[in-house]
Amino acid sequence: MKLSLFSITAATTVSMLLTAISCNTSSVTPNANTPSELRVSAPFTDQTTQFSFDLAKQVNAQEGHTKNVFISPISLHIALGMIMNGANGQTAQEIQKTLHLDAQTLAEANATYNNLMTNLPMVDSKVTITLANSVWYRNTFSVENSFQNLLKQTFNAEVSAQDFTNPATVNTINNWASQKTNGKIPKVIDQIQPDNVMFLLNALYFKGDWQTRFDAAKTIDSPFKLVTDATTNVRMMRLNSQLNRAFRATYTAFELPYGAARTDGPGYVMTVLLPAESTTADAVINNMTSSDWAQLQKDMTLGMLDIGLPKFTLNYEINLNKALTTMGMPTAFTDRADFTNINNKGGLTLSFVKQNTFVAVDEQGTEAAAVTTGGISTTSVQLPTLCNRPFVFVIHEKSTGTVLFVGKIADPTKTSS
Repeated sequence: MKLSLFSITAATTVSMLLTAISCNTSSVTPNANTPSELRVSAPFTDQTTQFSFDLAKQVNAQEGHTKNVFISPISLHIALGMIMNGANGQTAQEIQKTLHLDAQTLAEANATYNNLMTNLPMVDSKVTITLANSVWYRNTFSVENSFQNLLKQTFNAEVSAQDFTNPATVNTINNWASQKTNGKIPKVIDQIQPDNVMFLLNALYFKGDWQTRFDAAKTIDSPFKLVTDATTNVRMMRLNSQLNRAFRATYTAFELPYGAARTDGPGYVMTVLLPAESTTADAVINNMTSSDWAQLQKDMTLGMLDIGLPKFTLNYEINLNKALTTMGMPTAFTDRADFTNINNKGGLTLSFVKQNTFVAVDEQGTEAAAVTTGGISTTSVQLPTLCNRPFVFVIHEKSTGTVLFVGKIADPTKTSS
């Protein structure tokens, strides 16, 4: 499984989505560059961007420096938001702090989730963004009505009781994930264990054409230097155009905007971070903070730039239990977890959080998808025994700062993790 470049993109997604509501007050202020319905606040953006990069660092460390990585911070944030609403006590507090939402109330956080689910897809009519949530629970398991209603009203979630003993239920859940990601994530679970009582899913689908497309006639075979100092041949796309760019001692950054040109600046963009020859993509990820990212956005200036970007396709999957435990929510994964808002009798634990992602970048644009799955289980049942070197990229919405995806490409020829 890969994390570096793709992790950054995912982190960016979470930041952008959660920017919509202030972390200090329930009042919100619309950003002049966004649709009036999509409300943003700088403090909230900063906190959720930090979550994105914290996640990217953890996943990148878990995967190692030779592997590709692609995660969606915003998809994970929304899925954990649903799970957080089912938690109480220390379990809820740890999840809220891990999400960098401890400075605001649960009601404020839920208002943000609802606003983003409804309005983030409307930022650019030329870019396709689909966000969807679903919750599937064992039909012999009792789920509090208040929790079900909150999932439906706040997260626009489809809530469904299913026969978990029927093998067809696995296909039903997988088909939902496939449909919501345009077939890019065809499977999220292999089987249902006897102790599984609930699955909570968030699906995110993104498709955007570049504002200035690469000329396919100029795409050539070109060497790409790997971390091991070996080289591999890639299909290198070329573009010489006016782009927003910024130069740092340790990396060069440039933006590739998607969708329609706007007088108030681009909506969704991919920001590529190409490390200097003296450093690495891992170092770029490890040193990035929300304040660094915010300053980078301010320092971007328009100018001619001759770039090369490899074409690549990646299917990625990662279990996030370890990363989330390290980030501050260990109790949820233990028998001490408190999910009494889901079922007031307790006895539940968060058995796993995993993410499946897909990304394809070519001369026309980018297609990307993510499904985050959280499994709730009973604790009473025993579980069965130019860029011609590694680089980082972030797909994000500029006006709100929402980070959709973060990734690292260590080897563009590897199509799966």
